[in-house]
Amino acid sequence: MYSCTKHFIVNFKPLLNPAFQPIGIFDSGIGGMTIAHAIKNILPNESIVYFGDTAHFPYGDKSATEIRVYAQSICDVLLKKNCKVILIACNSASAVAYHLLTTYVNASVKILNVIDPVIDYVGKNFQEKSIGLIGTQCTIQSGTYTKKIEALKLGIQLKALATPLLAPMIESGAATVDIKKMICSYLTNARIQQIDALILGCTHYPIIQKHIEDFYQNKVCVIDAVKITVEVLKKLLITHRLINTGAVEKDQFFVSSFSKDFDKATQLFFTKKVRLEQVNY
Repeated sequence: MYSCTKHFIVNFKPLLNPAFQPIGIFDSGIGGMTIAHAIKNILPNESIVYFGDTAHFPYGDKSATEIRVYAQSICDVLLKKNCKVILIACNSASAVAYHLLTTYVNASVKILNVIDPVIDYVGKNFQEKSIGLIGTQCTIQSGTYTKKIEALKLGIQLKALATPLLAPMIESGAATVDIKKMICSYLTNARIQQIDALILGCTHYPIIQKHIEDFYQNKVCVIDAVKITVEVLKKLLITHRLINTGAVEKDQFFVSSFSKDFDKATQLFFTKKVRLEQVNY
């Protein structure tokens, strides 16, 4: 059922009609499935190739150098699958590997990250406001959100807090009561008080978005980064005439290490069982 391949360097050869090519998505685990699910809802004719780097989950406690190596290797896999767009569905990888990947891939392949769409949204909707940010240790320490928001020069104050235990809890399917306790513990931290909105700086977090909204009792806007990112993807496909209007191809799902938790979690997003294939890169 599972197949393995070795790391390879790809000589990318686009198909005659690039619109029929799939969209590549990668994350360290199931978090990127939130984006994969949204793509299937908003762009139903598009096929996807999903890669969950479960062998190296979580990315949040890895060094920038390690994440760049992983991201580049995964790009090779997705290019081999002829993806027309590669979406980095991970904030940690978006923060430290995006610029590397844009220079690494063939110019005809579009690279998207999950940070820039949110920054643009915040700039348009929260000028002179106080914004909270929660994410992995890597995402927060990179300072990427802070630098990009400060560069807007719109009087936006960013209050960031690393929440490293949330993604592993979500990935492992922790009990709701335990997740709620952890949310309360983090969101009562003095560093992110008095905010108008909260950025979920990890693609795992939309899975528990309802619990976060309940904590704030609708008094704080919880920014839906997944929907924002997919709308940007849709505009990119339209602009570059890459929207698939033909037959829907089969979706493909790969992991670097098979995980029962990951296999079970895919059922949260897709009604029918997803067939996972293991690829060692």
